[in-house]
Amino acid sequence: MPHFPVNHPARPLYRVLAGLIGLYILVFGVWGVAETLGDPLFDRGSHWALGLRTNLAFSLASVIFGVVLIIGASRRTNLGHYMNLTAGAVFLVTSILMMSVLQTEANFLNFSMSTVVVSMVFGLILLGTGLYDKVGSEEHAEIERRRRSHPVAEVHRR
Repeated sequence: MPHFPVNHPARPLYRVLAGLIGLYILVFGVWGVAETLGDPLFDRGSHWALGLRTNLAFSLASVIFGVVLIIGASRRTNLGHYMNLTAGAVFLVTSILMMSVLQTEANFLNFSMSTVVVSMVFGLILLGTGLYDKVGSEEHAEIERRRRSHPVAEVHRR
């Protein structure tokens, strides 16, 4: 069973980072919707928003993801922890899948290589913020600290 750090001291920084990513995705989505409004949902045109290629479907999904990430970053519960882990995995899987169909008709989200790279970076950052954003009681945090500083663990650190 994995042991995520509980009540990490840099947790506020990680929440701000996840919130900024959510804000960027939201602004990108709104801008993309404004650019592609009236086009077919899965159009493969040359619409760009904030340096990334997009279509109406990808822009609408970005608006939803941006709102979800901002909500997760604004809560002081483990909701943000689980949302960031899930969103990070979704971003990484989506970027790899879309990279594999980049030059084909299966590129239904109209990704470009820059969109793939940004999605991978966002996915890695969101996974990192999700790993260190877990909230728990002080007792739970103390148990995790003791587990990490157990004498057997000290022997293996040398």
